Amino acid sequence: MAGLKELGYDVETPKETEYSTMMVAISNGDADFSVHLWEELHKSFYQKAGGDETMVKTGDIMPGVLQGYMIDKKTADEHHITSIEDLQKPEIAKLFDANGDGKADLTGCNPGWGCELIIAHHMNAYGLEKTVTNNQGSYFALMADTIARYKQGKPILYYTWVPQWISGVLVEGKDVVWLTVPRTDLPGGKNDVNTTFNGKNLGFAVDSVKAVINKEFAEKNPAAVKFLSEMQITTDDESAQNLKMHDGEKSAADITRHAKEWIAAHRAKYDSWLADARAAANTATAKN
Repeated sequence: MAGLKELGYDVETPKETEYSTMMVAISNGDADFSVHLWEELHKSFYQKAGGDETMVKTGDIMPGVLQGYMIDKKTADEHHITSIEDLQKPEIAKLFDANGDGKADLTGCNPGWGCELIIAHHMNAYGLEKTVTNNQGSYFALMADTIARYKQGKPILYYTWVPQWISGVLVEGKDVVWLTVPRTDLPGGKNDVNTTFNGKNLGFAVDSVKAVINKEFAEKNPAAVKFLSEMQITTDDESAQNLKMHDGEKSAADITRHAKEWIAAHRAKYDSWLADARAAANTATAKN
């Protein structure tokens, strides 16, 4: 938003919505763009809303985003748990039983999110339906309970993604570890995507967050497209900012300040994006 304002755009307050609704809005021109399209995770939402016919995908807003399953390191080390398939064993699954039914309780993701379909598929693909309960609801409310259990010294099992604030509270390698999957097995049978990170097959595509823009808006606004195609933020920076929000710095003024601080720390790079965007606009004007 800060960059587009510097380029002369009047940027409205962002609207929050579910992904399927967001894609339809961008496709129809009810919204101009989003900078939060996960290339692989949201592919079906993108295609069903019109895909390349009505929208343009561009840039790598955030490369190297991850998803997967984690457990606390203490339980992993004590019981030599490394794979999601270890949860097929009733005695291992019982370690993560939070409600006394003998099955492991997995903190899953919200209904309607892209991860919902993949987790449901994994439950069947990796033979976990008899030993694992996939708990769905409000993800962050469920994770608050999960973190509380961890602080009480109890085993935890949860789905997560990076970047977000949880990775700053439950730190990989110190508090928690990724579980591997025995093989890549995704809905639709397209299993040739990369799901391996640091030698571990996490079971979800190692993804990239892109900008998605209404096609008509993109054709009329080369400066915006160029800026969105070049801007980039690291997963570490995003997670750090998310943790600030979780810790209370969550007002619009706080978030604007975070953005200004980030820009100040990356000013040369940021200015180069603006310069390239202005050049793209000038080139388009000259052609016309």
